[in-house]
Amino acid sequence: MNKHLHARLKRLSGLTAALSLLTTPASANQQLAADMGCYNCHGSPALKNAPSMARLAEHAAKARGDDEALKKRAEKLRATSALHPIAVHERLSPEAAELLVRWLSEGAK
Repeated sequence: MNKHLHARLKRLSGLTAALSLLTTPASANQQLAADMGCYNCHGSPALKNAPSMARLAEHAAKARGDDEALKKRAEKLRATSALHPIAVHERLSPEAAELLVRWLSEGAK
């Protein structure tokens, strides 16, 4: 990926996260998931080995109301995996990752 495109994606990630704070949480975070391309892999049907959005929400619900657990899940979402690197996850800003994890923990609706 060229540097210009990478920089634009990073700015978009931060801008989208900031804008989502100005609107209702559910619709903003659903839009953030759409803008970041989450539904490309986690939509219906989910691609390859990617869990569906419903499955992700079910898993994230275990951390609902636990700020520390949600932050850890957001960090894990962005972390690089040697076996399964996911560039889109790595490009998420910390704020966008946390917004997505919180939205998932509330049922992703």
